[in-house]
Amino acid sequence: MSGASADAMEPPDSTRWVRYLVLALVAFVMLYPLLWLIGASFKSNQQIFTEMGFWPQSFDFKAYAKGWKTSTEYTFATYFLNSFLITIPRIIVTVISCVLVAYAFARFDFWGKKFLFSVMVATMMLPLIVLRLPQYLVFRELGWLDSYLPMIIPSAFATDTFFIFMLVQFLRSIPRDMEEAAQIDGCNSLQLLWHIIVPMLKPAIISVIVFQFIWTMNDFMSPLIYLASVEKYPVSLALKMSIGATEEVEWANVIAISVVALIPSVAVFFAAQRHFIEGATSSGIKG
Repeated sequence: MSGASADAMEPPDSTRWVRYLVLALVAFVMLYPLLWLIGASFKSNQQIFTEMGFWPQSFDFKAYAKGWKTSTEYTFATYFLNSFLITIPRIIVTVISCVLVAYAFARFDFWGKKFLFSVMVATMMLPLIVLRLPQYLVFRELGWLDSYLPMIIPSAFATDTFFIFMLVQFLRSIPRDMEEAAQIDGCNSLQLLWHIIVPMLKPAIISVIVFQFIWTMNDFMSPLIYLASVEKYPVSLALKMSIGATEEVEWANVIAISVVALIPSVAVFFAAQRHFIEGATSSGIKG
């Protein structure tokens, strides 16, 4: 009886194919800018500005070779390394600080908890541009300008409130049975966090890693404000620097390196896709 009812609920083949066709068309529309970007890396300036199609007339990789060398004494290998020197430490301190704060909000009762959580959520609505000037003045007094510290150290103090909120929502959806059993066995709070909570938080932590990796790799404003030395530039600034203001821009070279710059973020997303989707959906199960 249950099998018959399940079969009755399935859409007919014609409706299913229409659904798949619509989804395929929507996917093509969403991916078309990326396809055009890849195709444009093999075109000349004239073809880029006159052709709407993404398929190039020929596949010549010289734009990738020219773009990789840049107009400075450094290649994009230096700028990619700089991006990773910012991104990887920031991810580490973000995960540690946000997990600790989220664990406190989700599992402990303390004075002012609701007020502090409300203030934290309210800061998510605060435009980042409002904080740029006071942060710059503070970092200048600390002597941190022209270094990566202004882009890493604040994350060590759980300033990424969106991640805390997401982790708190995920923790609230996890039952406390295993924690209570571990407490009976004599585990303290830190042992509970490391041995019980963190393994169950794995999907949400991977979501934090993916988000922070993509956002930091794409960040343009912070390096522009705090970095002055060309040898310390990340990829985002190096791409802007490759667009000369006094001579004709070889757009194929810029687009080619833009495609290369997308590869780390795309690779991280697909490597963590299963856990990332699970963490992003599970964090909203229970408010």
